[in-house]
Amino acid sequence: MSKRLFSSFRILQHENPLGLPRSGAPPELPRRMRGLPEKRNIRNVRKVIVVSSAKGGVGKSTIAVNLALAFGRQGHRAGILDTDIFGPSIPTLLNLSGEPRLSDNNQLIPLTNYGVKAMSMGFLVDEKAPVVWRGLMVMKALQQLLHEVDWGGLDVLVLDLPPGTGDTQLTITQQIKLDGKSGAVIVSTPQDIALKDAVKGIAMFRKVDVPILGMVQNMSVFTCPQCNHSTHIFGSEGVLRECSNHGIDFLGDIPLHASICDDADRGKPTVVSEPASPRGQAFVKITDTVGRKIGL
Repeated sequence: MSKRLFSSFRILQHENPLGLPRSGAPPELPRRMRGLPEKRNIRNVRKVIVVSSAKGGVGKSTIAVNLALAFGRQGHRAGILDTDIFGPSIPTLLNLSGEPRLSDNNQLIPLTNYGVKAMSMGFLVDEKAPVVWRGLMVMKALQQLLHEVDWGGLDVLVLDLPPGTGDTQLTITQQIKLDGKSGAVIVSTPQDIALKDAVKGIAMFRKVDVPILGMVQNMSVFTCPQCNHSTHIFGSEGVLRECSNHGIDFLGDIPLHASICDDADRGKPTVVSEPASPRGQAFVKITDTVGRKIGL
C-alpha cells in the first residue's frame, strides 16, 4: 500500500517539471532554447535582397548579378554574395578569380568588378575541384560567408541562393535579419514544372517570416532576330497567374535572348555590356521596382 502511494506521489511531483502554465498559450521560448541561432544583421550592410528560385536552370544567378550591377550603376554601394557552396556561379558571371585577402581583423575582403563587391565559395577553392562536404561543413562555410566578410559598408547586398528549400535556405533565414528593409525575389520561367518549385519557395519564405518582394518571369518571350516574330516558348503568363494566386507582386519580364547567355558566359553581364538594349532596360526596370520596395 505504501509503495503504491509513493509511486503516485512521484508522478504528481513530476507532472509539470518545467513549470509551464497549465492554461493559455505556451510561453515563447528564446531562439537559443529552441536550438535556433540568434538572428543578426550582416555587418555594414543596410539592406539585403535574397534571390531564389527553388528550381535550378531558370536563370536566377544571371538575374541576381544583373540586379546587383544595376544597383551599382544607380550610384548605390552594391555587393553580391554567392551562397551556392557546391556550384558557385558569381566568379564566372563577374569574370573574377583569385583568393580573397584577409583584413586586419581576420575578415575576408571581397573581390570587385564593375563597381560591385563579390564573395563566393568559388574564390576559395580551385575552379575544377568539387566541394565534397557533408552538411555540417557546408553550414560552417555558409556561416563564415554570412558573417566573416568585410563588406566595408554597402547600401544593398544581393544574396544568390542555390536551388531548393533545404539547409542552406534555412540557415540564411535563421541567421540573418530579413525584415521590412529586406526581402526575397523569386525567379521562375512561365512553365509549370518550374512554377511548382517556385510555389514551394513562396511557402518556405512565408513559413520563416521573410517578406516576399515579388516574382520575376524569366525567359518569357523569344523574338526571332531574322523575322522579329515573338514566341512564348515556355508559356506566357504562368508567373503572373501564381502572383495572383498567392497575393505577390509581379516585378517584370526578362526575355529569352542569346545575348543574355553570351554576356553571362564571358563575364560581362547585360547591364554592363548592353545597358541601353531592351533586355538591359528590363533588368534596370525590375531593379527600380525592387529598390522602391526596400527604400533605396
